Amino acid sequence: MNYTQFPYSRGRRLRTSENIRSMAAEHRLSVKDFIAPLFVMEGTKQKAEIPSMPDYYRFTPDLLLKELEEIQQLGIPSVLLFAKVPDEKKDNEGTEALNPEGLMQRTVRSIKKEFPELVVMTDVALDPYSNYGHDGIVRDGQIINDESAQLLAKMSVSHAEAGADFVAPSDMMDGRILLIRDALENTGFHHTGIMAYSAKYASCFYGPFRDALDSAPGFGDKKTYQMDPSNIAEAVKEAVTDEQEGADIVMVKPGLPYLDVVRAVKEAVSVPVSVYNVSGEYAMIKAAAEKGWLNEDDAMMEVLIAFKRAGADIIASYFAKNAARLLQSLPFPKGIPSGEGGMSKRV
Repeated sequence: MNYTQFPYSRGRRLRTSENIRSMAAEHRLSVKDFIAPLFVMEGTKQKAEIPSMPDYYRFTPDLLLKELEEIQQLGIPSVLLFAKVPDEKKDNEGTEALNPEGLMQRTVRSIKKEFPELVVMTDVALDPYSNYGHDGIVRDGQIINDESAQLLAKMSVSHAEAGADFVAPSDMMDGRILLIRDALENTGFHHTGIMAYSAKYASCFYGPFRDALDSAPGFGDKKTYQMDPSNIAEAVKEAVTDEQEGADIVMVKPGLPYLDVVRAVKEAVSVPVSVYNVSGEYAMIKAAAEKGWLNEDDAMMEVLIAFKRAGADIIASYFAKNAARLLQSLPFPKGIPSGEGGMSKRV
């Protein structure tokens, strides 16, 4: 292959100015790429910072609605809800997970009433509801797959009944996507989507998240159901299987250490690929920025564009609000047109 030689070919011509660099950019971030994860807790008029996630909070349902006003003003199209369940409501049968008046179900109903256009996704797993802190039912020290998957299907229907637009099973039980899709179809929720955590790795980067929900495993670890960080072909297999079983979106989690997995999954499936920029990744940047070792905004944007470059269509990130603010302040086309609107609140 012939390449024109220097000085006729100069790569720096396309780096001469901000406008030229923007015109030549291969990948772009948009506020519409983001899912904002949110933590809800029981009570009223309370907002609690998560110690290992600086500037990130758990909200009671009433204050969560206030948070959503800012999210919709920023134009972020979707939120992913996680419920912090009181210890006294935890058991090994997922009883509270199926409660139609449970924290998750009540929160979804209130959000859809106030912000009907907001895409509401709900976490589907048993660890927040389990007295063992595991994603499935425990029998004789083992996490039981099939019984757990059946319960997750019932949980998904409960969330759909409350108004969830997508359920997001994060458990990694085998076969649960097919069971959930069947359950949703059989109860008339044909339009409720599934965002499957298809390649969820047994990662050390979840620590701050477990602080947020008080959901660390009470014994052992999650390596019998979450994936070995050494594997990539397995991730592709899991994602393809989930697509075949009815997933509308597949996810890779965590994000930053698994960019190669994002690319491999993107090349293997025909549904959108999401990536989760997890709590440990967020905490690392916040801690380094606090020490003055790097610029938080620059690091945030470099990480987020890396997800797009790897092939992610959708990004769940605790940086969603900050990134949206920054994108709205940038000139088009590097960011998005200033003042791009979100959904309207019903009054």
